[in-house]
Amino acid sequence: MSVKFAVLGHGVVGSGVVELFYKNKKSIEKHAGTEMDIKYILDLRDFPDSPYADKFTKDFNDILNDDEVISVAECMGGVEPAFTFVKACLEKGKSVSTSNKELVAEKGDILLKTAKEHNCNFLFEASVGGAIPIIRPLHRCLAANDISKVAGILNGTTNFILTKMYNENMPFADALKLAQELGYAEKDPTADIEGHDACRKICIISSLVFGKHVYPKNVFTKGITDVQLCDVEASDVLGYAIKLVASVTKLDNGKILPCVMPTLVSYDNIMSGVNDVFNAVLVYGDGIDQTMFYGRGAGKLPTASAVMGDVIEAVKHKVTIFSQTWESSSDNSFVETIDNFKSRWYFRVPNGSAINGVEVYNNENGLSYVTTEELTFAEAQKKAKDLGALALLPVLE
Repeated sequence: MSVKFAVLGHGVVGSGVVELFYKNKKSIEKHAGTEMDIKYILDLRDFPDSPYADKFTKDFNDILNDDEVISVAECMGGVEPAFTFVKACLEKGKSVSTSNKELVAEKGDILLKTAKEHNCNFLFEASVGGAIPIIRPLHRCLAANDISKVAGILNGTTNFILTKMYNENMPFADALKLAQELGYAEKDPTADIEGHDACRKICIISSLVFGKHVYPKNVFTKGITDVQLCDVEASDVLGYAIKLVASVTKLDNGKILPCVMPTLVSYDNIMSGVNDVFNAVLVYGDGIDQTMFYGRGAGKLPTASAVMGDVIEAVKHKVTIFSQTWESSSDNSFVETIDNFKSRWYFRVPNGSAINGVEVYNNENGLSYVTTEELTFAEAQKKAKDLGALALLPVLE
């Protein structure tokens, strides 16, 4: 008997899911252990020239009320109507696989609880890191570890822009324009360049690793719009690359501290060499020490690959996967404030400032250096104000 599933949305990712499924159908069925087929594709637009035109529907209820459909791939994006559709599917016992990072970051706790109550699965490997397998390894392969920190380059658009600034001395505005022309950045790039996309992804990772729902509103987020070419140049001379790093750290007081900031990454750290639209996630654990996951973090087929991996997982598992879950959180008392974030720091201060005991890079834009001591975010901000600093960035060794 052939297992039927549906695809919600036929945009970039949804069309990629359909394309990849039919391209690799035999292999996918082998991995799933059963014959499979797409019964419905939900979209409000018409696709009369599609080879799968007979599968399109504009009515979500066609999918919801069809008992043959046991699994759904949600590729619509946004919170609504995706949340309403996904929750309804789960309540019907239909497993859902999604690439929708905004949905998981805002409503993941509710949807995981709903899936558990109805003995199905809500899966979201594609919501973080595109083709990079990170969600499943965190709750399965690395489950024996006490994970102390996760840090990553989780947005390909910003990494592409910073790479162009570094390799070609290209100003931020020009690099952004190029990213848009190449299709790496949206017409409105705010979610990428202001760090919101990376924030949603670190919220998902934080929730999964530490067991409580972390909301984007509780995560300090700063994008790359203020990064200057002179700081990229100075960082290179001092032995660092600037990357937009999303991280979460478990502190000694039991709280966690998630954040997103442009960060100097030491050339001794393998993540400093992750360039262009590629993503990377570093996981720190007491058993593994460090391990890195690397690959394409976005794109039609890379993201579709992760969605289809979850569809296969859903078909194979007839019960809820309990390790992929977290609790709802009624308050954010377990999330530490950014003031207590601790790091060494990069400063660029006006020429003529008295800086002693550290390596200094000097040009017409000021004096650049990295502190030898660690400072909290609050301490670094105070020092920056006292020095009249022109730039301030944390350091990842």
